[in-house]
Amino acid sequence: MRVVIIGSGNVATVMGRIIKRSGHEIVQVFSRDIVHAKTLASELGSTPCDCQGPINTNTDLYLIAIKDGALYELNKLFHAGNKLVVHTAGSIPKDVLKDISHNYGVLYPLQTLRKEMDTTAGIPILIDGNSPETTALIEDFARSLSNTVSIANDDQRLKLHVAAVIVSNFTNHLYALAEEFCEKEKVDFKMLIPLIMETAERIETNSPASVQTGPALRNDIFTLDKHLRLLNAYPKLKYVYLKLTESIMKGQEQ
Repeated sequence: MRVVIIGSGNVATVMGRIIKRSGHEIVQVFSRDIVHAKTLASELGSTPCDCQGPINTNTDLYLIAIKDGALYELNKLFHAGNKLVVHTAGSIPKDVLKDISHNYGVLYPLQTLRKEMDTTAGIPILIDGNSPETTALIEDFARSLSNTVSIANDDQRLKLHVAAVIVSNFTNHLYALAEEFCEKEKVDFKMLIPLIMETAERIETNSPASVQTGPALRNDIFTLDKHLRLLNAYPKLKYVYLKLTESIMKGQEQ
């Protein structure tokens, strides 16, 4: 396929590399910042474009990888007629594109994407289209990029996006809190990395609930009390500790 990429950030960069590696031609990179457009276009072997220049119409697919809020303003930028247009956002409905093209949908990579990523193997892609025919086209394209492709409607994608925030963003925030605690208490946070990796590996073959461990699960009041006393100097971390402890204990009662 001949592809125009709208965007130049992390998602646009990583998806652009995957698209090119999969044998498709990226004919143009559009970005409001011409410097960013030129940088990504140079890497992908395509032409850069900003708001001063026309978006290429000699293409098969427009892949939109911009901030979620900006999607609602995109219809002021261009209209694609019958050309296939997809956005890459997990929480935004596909109909945000209905005024841009008659054939539109979603191609959502369910992964945290960073320009610095060395590998892009195994990224799950969720797709949807505004008609069975459009969905089939998007699915064919997505399967050329990934071995893990599923059709998911707006509601399903939103639910998975919520779950993704919990398992990725929230979990990383806990790492950040723990790292800050370790630094202030002069213990080595990196000593915890094997534990982090082991816990993550367990859920590849087990339900997370089945491998839950810790003092809250055991109702170990003695240990919990010692932890909370230590955390008196860290009210933010203590609050999180208490809430998660309560959640784990209530989960055992169900």
